[in-house]
Amino acid sequence: QVQLVESGGGLVQAGGSLRLSCVATEDTFSKSAMGWFRRAPGKERDFVAAISRSGEMTPYADSVKGRFTISRDHLKNTVYLEMNSLKPEDTAVYYCAAERDTTWNTARRISGYYDVWGQGTQVTVSS
Repeated sequence: QVQLVESGGGLVQAGGSLRLSCVATEDTFSKSAMGWFRRAPGKERDFVAAISRSGEMTPYADSVKGRFTISRDHLKNTVYLEMNSLKPEDTAVYYCAAERDTTWNTARRISGYYDVWGQGTQVTVSS
């Protein structure tokens, strides 16, 4: 069964940057749209960004648009989330997710479409 393993979280000061990585353990990565979601303390899980199989469709949450960039490397079975100008309100556990067997330009914002999830990585932004 495919697994997703996130890394790159940590503690950073406001205004700083982090890059999250998510490696898929099987080649189903190439047939999957990928997404990043986050859950802040006491809140529900929210959409952050997604990327289609083609890499051409990359929707973002309004709260991160212009600061975060999602990308993928098919050779490494890896999806990245580059996070710049971090704010304390970005503090959350960040989850990588895969929607398998999607069309070439599918990239959804709704978590219910994603059928494989990583364990999460903590990002903490201090003020």
